[in-house]
Amino acid sequence: MRRLFDDELNDIDANFTEMGMMVSETIEKAVKAFIDHDRELAQEIIDDDRQINQREVELEQKSFEMIALYQPVTSDLREIVTILKAVSELERMADYARNIARATIRVKGHTRVPEIEAELSEMGNRVRKMVEEMLAAYVKSDDVAAREVAAKVAKVAELHDDINRNGITHMEHDPETVIGSTGYLKVASYLMRIGALVTNVGEWIVYLNTGEIIELNA
Repeated sequence: MRRLFDDELNDIDANFTEMGMMVSETIEKAVKAFIDHDRELAQEIIDDDRQINQREVELEQKSFEMIALYQPVTSDLREIVTILKAVSELERMADYARNIARATIRVKGHTRVPEIEAELSEMGNRVRKMVEEMLAAYVKSDDVAAREVAAKVAKVAELHDDINRNGITHMEHDPETVIGSTGYLKVASYLMRIGALVTNVGEWIVYLNTGEIIELNA
């Protein structure tokens, strides 16, 4: 029985990590699509979102089945609970990436502001890297690394604030940038929310290792 439990737990661990990498790739594609005005890539992201949603459903169902069948306790139960909680955070990250893709399709032919797009690109890269590093922390059950990754959201917040200031400044001085800058502000907001969700995953990694429910970056 123990061997079967371990095998199934390893499977959901692997599937969770794979889902995380799918989400990371989706974030990268979404930011690229927005900056490049690539509406075809944006539509591809929207169409593929159902695959991530399906992966979430499958992982949740399998987790509940394992709880019902094996009735795990202590660290085993914490690991399953962590997956249940963290997989929901991953799905929400993918939803925000989908929102970025939708913003790409809605905004067409607007006046571009290269310096803001450069900041958005950097912000997107930082957020994507946070996702990947947090997944690595989960695989290693490293709550110290999880805390370090969560702390990186501070730089993401700085970029978010810079993009907002620059966008508002351009809108005030050049009415032709209003539509485009509004899009920039929305995308920066979506990326900021993804960063907050990465922090949430870090909190569940801390719970996995310590049994304590804490708030990182309070």
